[in-house]
Parts: sequence; structure tokens; C-alpha cells
Amino acid sequence: MPSDAYAFVATNDLVGVTRGRSLPLSDLDPDVGVGWVPADLAIDAFGTLATPNPFGSLGDLRLIPDVETATPMPIADGDLPVTLMIGDQVNIDGSAWSCCPRSTLKHSLARLEQGHGLRLFAAFEHEFLLFDADGSKTGGHAFGLDRFLMEGAFGTVFMRGLSEAGITVDTWLPEYGPGQFEVAIKPRFGVRAADDAVLVREIARSAARSVRRRASFVPLPHPDAVGNGVHVHLSLWRGESPVLYDASRQHGLSTLGESALAGVLRHAHAIQAWTAPSQISHLRLTPHRWSAAGAFIGQQTREALVRICPITSGMDPARTYNVEYRAVDATANPYLALAAIVQAMCEGLDESLTLDTILEAEPEDGSVPPLPANSGAALDAWEADPIAVRWFASELAMTQRAVRQSEEQALAGMDPAERCAHYTAVY
Repeated sequence: MPSDAYAFVATNDLVGVTRGRSLPLSDLDPDVGVGWVPADLAIDAFGTLATPNPFGSLGDLRLIPDVETATPMPIADGDLPVTLMIGDQVNIDGSAWSCCPRSTLKHSLARLEQGHGLRLFAAFEHEFLLFDADGSKTGGHAFGLDRFLMEGAFGTVFMRGLSEAGITVDTWLPEYGPGQFEVAIKPRFGVRAADDAVLVREIARSAARSVRRRASFVPLPHPDAVGNGVHVHLSLWRGESPVLYDASRQHGLSTLGESALAGVLRHAHAIQAWTAPSQISHLRLTPHRWSAAGAFIGQQTREALVRICPITSGMDPARTYNVEYRAVDATANPYLALAAIVQAMCEGLDESLTLDTILEAEPEDGSVPPLPANSGAALDAWEADPIAVRWFASELAMTQRAVRQSEEQALAGMDPAERCAHYTAVY
């Protein structure tokens, strides 16, 4: 390791931005970490501290790195070597801070395991845009070999970076939209799935900078453009055995899996406050965009909020069977997005809920309940859901409201195209 190497101890905040503090890697004590401030959670996507917020100028925290997440960032020759480590925000006495997103996910996963003996096996599938140095999108055809080879320098650095992070790639391809790419990775158990989501984004951005490109995970670069989703693939395991699949049941969905998905559907509107939270997120979640056209469960349809994925012939169906939650984007904190989904699953399991129907075709317009029309409506749904509001600390939800209102104020008077442009520059 070079003598001038630095550690960047980080948290991923409410707007999905990775923030933290750095110090020489040789000076880092993983048991002590670095200092942090509660109000840092209230910084919006555009860098403004949202006020009022529950913290003000008071309080101190520590960011304690999880050394298993240590990942060298791809850099250009001559740049400072930096190792990113994702941390937990703790109080000065070492106890978990109630508003820490990573700790909130750990708490949600503990509920799933202690209440039902289940573990979550999950992976985040990302879409993003690659821009040339002059700001134009990279060329080539959708799904085309030409675009794939054209960006070989970026792809080489990106794939190497993922490998060094211990992340296994499933597929890597040029997607449908101009300059759009997709990376799907292998699933992991528990909190590591969300860790990988953070690392994929930061490795992609760093790899792009190293070859004079810029990567953006913006949900929608323009109202008329192809959107970038973050699809979360999920399955449930008991010990070493998957339990989501039952060949004897319709669609292969086990009784336990049906209850879990029914919980997600019951709390679908509240969950959107955490999975698609920005001022442009819901522009993407409309019919005929191959995103999520409404609150329903579908068999393979890409308009569903939750899609039951196909089983490939020749593969073990129990181990490959999974569902895909499609209404997530990179303006969301991956820990909190996953925590909200897990908590909703627990509610469905607690009550042994059932599904009325699983659609097998794309729904006709207006035939399924729509998702919240905007960020404010999603937050209203969260606050109006007497069960969901108990999932997270009240100060965390208050800060989410403050941050999103701050972004709304920053974009006041802008049309949708201008709003999309502002988010594109951030993500």
C-alpha cells in the first residue's frame, strides 16, 4: 500500500450521496473511526443543509468503519490512492444512532430473522448514463457491441474495481437509452447487499473519472428520456435453504412468499417515501416506461411494482427464484429502501396476508392503483400509515421530510426538464 494512501470513512445519506471524512490509512483505528455530526444527515442533494431539522448544531457521533467493505477506488495515474470504507454512525458511548441508515437496515433484518427465522438474499441492479468529457452521451447502439467496445477503457477499470471490492458481476451491458449502461451483480445476504449498491455507484463514478468520462445514476435525465432504475432482486432463506419457491403453487410463489409480498403491496405507497424520494423520481414511475406503472404484483411484467422473475431452464428453481422490486432509484438511500421493503414483508408475514391477484399481462391504463404522484404525496402516505411510521425513528422521518422540502424549494419555478438537468449533475 503506498505510504500516501488515504482512507475515506463514509456513510450514505438520505439523498443517496456518500459522504464522510478521510485520514491517512495508516492512522485509521477501525475501533475509533472518525468524528461525525448528526446534522450532516440533513444535507439535501444540492448541498444545502435543510432547516429546520431535528438536530441543529448539537451533538456528536462517530463513524465506525466496517473493514470488510474496504475498497480501493479506481484512480488515474498520479491521483491520491483512496480506500473507501462504509461505516455505522454511533453515539459517543458506542451505541447505535437511531437515525443511522445502515443500523436501521440491520434492525429491520433482525426483525425478519428473530420474528420469522428468515434471512434476506438480495442484489441491486443499476442503470446509469455515461457522458463524454464534453458532456455529450457516449455513442453506439442500444445493446450494441459497438457501444460495449467503444467504452472498453471504462469497462475494464469498472470491472476491475468491482472485482477488487469482492463484488461478482452477473451481467454488464449497454442498455436501451443513449449512453445508458446496466450492471447486475450477484446477490448477498443482509446488509452486504446494500453495501454493494453503494460501492457499485462509487466505483462506477470513480472509474469514469479515471478515463475522462462522467457517470450519472440520475432517475431521469429529461422528461422524455429513458429512465435509470435500481431494481432490487429479493429472495428469502431459512438457514441455508431458499423458501420463496413452491412448485405446487401458482406462479411458483410459496405461501410464505405470498404473505411477504402482500405486506409490500399493502404498504406500497408509504414505501415510496424511501425508495423513490426525489422531486423527479415519480416522473419515471408512470405507465409505458417499463418501470412501475402502479401498485401491483406481476408475473414477469416490467410494469409491476414487484415482478416475479422467470425461472431459467436448467437451473435450480428454488435457488434462482426471486422477485424484483422495481420502484427504486439512485436518489434513495439503499439501506433505507431495503429496510422499508423488509419491514413491509415482516408485516405481511406477521398477519399471514394473501394476494388477491397476480397479473400475468401488462395492465390496462387505470386498471391498477397508481403510485404516489410526487415526493410530497409519498411522504404524506408514510405519515398516514400508522404501521409504517413505527418502522423508523421519528427524527429520521422528520429529516427526510425536511430534506425533500429543501429540494422542492431549490427547484421552485423550474420546469420538469430543468429539474431533471439539476439532478443529472448531482448523480
